[in-house]
Amino acid sequence: MKVAIISANGSLFDAYKVFNIATAAAATDAEVGIFFTFEGLNQIHKEGLKNLPLPEGKEHFQEGFKQANVPSVEELVGMAQEMGVKLIACQMTMDVMGLEKEQFVDGIEVGGAASFLNFAKDADMTLTF
Repeated sequence: MKVAIISANGSLFDAYKVFNIATAAAATDAEVGIFFTFEGLNQIHKEGLKNLPLPEGKEHFQEGFKQANVPSVEELVGMAQEMGVKLIACQMTMDVMGLEKEQFVDGIEVGGAASFLNFAKDADMTLTF
């Protein structure tokens, strides 16, 4: 199976959705690629991923994540990379925001929409968060 994921939002909830699905798919030996664009780039930004916001009024979930021993987003990114999940940062968004590859976690790829479309063209499942 091949799973293509587009991550375009940057809240903590969005990061958990993306990385839970990605690591679950990778655990079933699926080939998984995630294209991070616009606010989604925060999920793989070295500093941004440490400060992903919770939706207003949902701050109490932070304690629930701790009590349920849910790994941090930083840990999930590492797990996804160890499982072979391809992390692709959107070149256009990086250019617009003035971001450099060095500002992101090690091991990411940088590519345009065409690069992701090439990956996703024969995916069995495409998800957008």
